[in-house]
Amino acid sequence: MNVAIIVEGKNDKSRLARVLSPEVPIHCTFGTLNANRMESLRKAVGNRHVYLFTDHDASGRRIRGMLRDVFPDADHIYTRRGYMGVEGTPEEYLIQQLEKAGLDEYILYPDPATAWPPKE
Repeated sequence: MNVAIIVEGKNDKSRLARVLSPEVPIHCTFGTLNANRMESLRKAVGNRHVYLFTDHDASGRRIRGMLRDVFPDADHIYTRRGYMGVEGTPEEYLIQQLEKAGLDEYILYPDPATAWPPKE
């Protein structure tokens, strides 16, 4: 599967990059979407299947709505209400959401030997 993920900002991108293979391009809207930015995203994504992962706030919903028009076949990934956006979502929950989206093959799972706290 040839995929790309679109997030709002560089901190979201950085957070996701910690749990995703580098072969998955993560593109940012940088919080603003105009015609030029939309076209730039469309070109950057190319023929890849798109996943939209925006924050669970008014701005994230607005951006998701605009992106839905440009990428009508995109799959949507959601973070839980109460987390401070994608960047504030715990890695364990990010991994669960990526698994739900069917992106298992791209997930970089933490090494259980170094996980904290240790499992008994």
